[in-house]
Amino acid sequence: MADAILTLNAGSSSIKFALFARGVEIPQQPELVGQIDGIGAAGQPAHIKIKDATGAALDDSDLELDAPGKTPHQAALGRLVAWLREHEAGWSIAGVGHRVVHGAQQFSQPVVLDAAMVAALRGFIPLAPLHQPHNLAGIEALGTALPGVPQVACFDTAFHRSQPELAQLFALPRAITAEGVRRYGFHGLSYEYIAEALPRHIDPARARGRVIVAHLGNGASMCAMHDLKSQASTMGFTAVDGLMMGTRTGSLDPGVLLYLMDYRGMGSKELTRLLYKESGLLGVSGISQDMRILLDSPAAEAREAVELFCYRIQREIGSLAAALGGLDALVFTGGIGERGAAIRERVCAGLGWLGAHLDPAANAANATRISGAESRIDVCVIPTNEEWIIARHAARLVP
Repeated sequence: MADAILTLNAGSSSIKFALFARGVEIPQQPELVGQIDGIGAAGQPAHIKIKDATGAALDDSDLELDAPGKTPHQAALGRLVAWLREHEAGWSIAGVGHRVVHGAQQFSQPVVLDAAMVAALRGFIPLAPLHQPHNLAGIEALGTALPGVPQVACFDTAFHRSQPELAQLFALPRAITAEGVRRYGFHGLSYEYIAEALPRHIDPARARGRVIVAHLGNGASMCAMHDLKSQASTMGFTAVDGLMMGTRTGSLDPGVLLYLMDYRGMGSKELTRLLYKESGLLGVSGISQDMRILLDSPAAEAREAVELFCYRIQREIGSLAAALGGLDALVFTGGIGERGAAIRERVCAGLGWLGAHLDPAANAANATRISGAESRIDVCVIPTNEEWIIARHAARLVP
């Protein structure tokens, strides 16, 4: 049997997974990828989709997860492990790599998990209450489904620990910042992949220069890099800061929250729902959080939502370029960044002052390099591969 690495990204109602062959090097193409949706949905079955390396469907079916004494995550991952043993018997899982949203200030590298480490990660729940508990649920469920198999935590915050101290500070009393209230940044696994890949696509010296990476999707952020290390990020203490997103506000005057509390009587749960679930593209358009739907819509509200999304990106690019002292390259990644030619065109149309000019044909084709001959900076489209980053870290750390 050949060794394999299983990667997991466990959320509240879904689990994304991939299986990678473990060899001298981890191949960037997994043997299979999949997702379990609808975990914990009352009165409804969950659903599993699995595809092989060619994209062919291996499974697309409902799952009944009612299992006495088991949490929904335990039931779901137990079913996944059983499926792998039945259908992929040629692989032996040597280790599991988990995406964990928060590593606080303590973790700048992936770690092998044990009981003490899981307890430490549980202490970070107040820093990421909407994500960390579900990441931990996946870790605990896999420990039950695959007892004795090493598990590795890979942190979305770790890549940003290279930022200068000033870039991480809020202008708050020191007693509060000492509690860990600071800018952490997220999407770090995506940025780590781009830092790995970029020197293969542009001049390596420019890749190590002043680079801004725009990770644009339902969740969106940007990172300023120098020497392929994070120098600043649009996301801060939480993943709601910075850019406007699918349903998240992005940066918001905190006085708005005080107003809503004092004059609308909104409490913590209502504000959380507003900030994370009801705003962004969905809130502004009143139509959808899906950029494709908004671009196709004739509604003025949809057009305004798209324009605001692009405007906020341009604003943040200006801020990050200032932090870098200039710009050598701009990279688009994430679902919108990789496939949204119209969004890239609108964003770069306002960046002539930085020397950005697109090749229209290359941009329309979602080519890797989309900058025109007259562009002073390289503009690229590079699909991210967070799962491969997780698998590689896990393969290096497990026996």
